[in-house]
Amino acid sequence: MAGLAGRDIAVALVSTDEFATWDEPVSWWPRLETGVLAPLCAGRHGRYRRVDWSTGVPSPGEEVEIPVPEVLVLEGVSSGRARMRPSLSLLTWLDGGTEAERLDRAAGRDGEESRADLRRWQLFERGWFTVDDTKAAADSVVSPREW
Repeated sequence: MAGLAGRDIAVALVSTDEFATWDEPVSWWPRLETGVLAPLCAGRHGRYRRVDWSTGVPSPGEEVEIPVPEVLVLEGVSSGRARMRPSLSLLTWLDGGTEAERLDRAAGRDGEESRADLRRWQLFERGWFTVDDTKAAADSVVSPREW
């Protein structure tokens, strides 16, 4: 990515989807903190083991190393949690449509057999975001009309 001064900026993207499973909607967070966030904050490379969904059942996947970037992008629903906000430079909420639209997209991506698990995940998210007030804390909200 080119910066304002025309030089390249080292950017790392970490997706929280690579940590979570159906059974672990939030208990995976310590792995992100200890494996990625704490080392990067200390100026060391981070690393984590990606969750592999290729067989339809979560299993340990490849190890991913994250060099120390100038900009770290945390992508995923839990990145804006209240505990993280003091460390964030910018929190953007991407509004992906109604729950039904999001469920249909996810079932289309992950297979119709995953619909029940996806729905349980959505219900958990709804409760989490209500308690955590994630969307209201965002610096910006982007809707599908703006994509």
